[in-house]
Amino acid sequence: MSRIAYVNGQYVNLRDAAVNVEDRGYQFADGIYEVCEIIGGKMVDFPRHIARMQRSLRELRIAEAMPLTSLKVVMQEVIRRNRINYGIVYLQISRGVAHRDHGFPSPDVKPSVVVTAKSLNFAKNQATAAKGVKVITTAENRWPRVDIKTVGLLPNVLARQEARDKGAYEAWYVDADGFVTEGASCNAWIVTKDGKVVTRTAVSGILAGITRAVLIEVLASMQLKLEERNFTPAEAYDAAEAFVSSASQIVMPVINIDGKPIGDGKPGGIATRLRQEFHKFAAIS
Repeated sequence: MSRIAYVNGQYVNLRDAAVNVEDRGYQFADGIYEVCEIIGGKMVDFPRHIARMQRSLRELRIAEAMPLTSLKVVMQEVIRRNRINYGIVYLQISRGVAHRDHGFPSPDVKPSVVVTAKSLNFAKNQATAAKGVKVITTAENRWPRVDIKTVGLLPNVLARQEARDKGAYEAWYVDADGFVTEGASCNAWIVTKDGKVVTRTAVSGILAGITRAVLIEVLASMQLKLEERNFTPAEAYDAAEAFVSSASQIVMPVINIDGKPIGDGKPGGIATRLRQEFHKFAAIS
């Protein structure tokens, strides 16, 4: 079955899906995106994702492309047409198509909207989580506004490729002060030897992950101590556990950072339980 995409008002075969070469998302990375997990054909935490999308649009002064009720219908229809049971749905909104100029185009220019969806292999993801993944650290080289979920992801691409080149699953950024910020496509967490769960505050330096927000609720239900603060790679090396979180990975245990085993070198109990409990707290619609 051919995959179906939504592009600016039309549902088309993915192979035929295209945007104008003067789309500002293509030429300037002048746009934002969101990714929702799909379970049982339904979106996970759609309201939180849309709230973050609205914030990103406001920060970049991009108009909302359509009413939220219509946008949800479009995303659900893309999921339905692609027959996705478990996977992700991707939404991208750019400032639109206009003659190339660094300044904003006329307010009459309509934002471009693209929605795609694809299936993921649940069994494969579970097997990866059961085994755990390796992470490397790399110097932070992104623009300061990483709190906006923009499509300007070239630094993230380079960081992820550096991880692959070194036989790792993910890269964690380290800022100029020597503290871990987040991963190339995820939030970063550690568990101290006295059982405290630590992740950087979302006030600055990271994207406020939707999965991260839900996990904070899960931690509270488990009566585990959460510390939102900076931590160094050295503290991560000495941690009892580490893990990453994102919409596509949920909770992925980290067993090795920069070639150093974390804990006993196996997925930790807290990360494993958080992964098991996550969907009991996520909103599925």
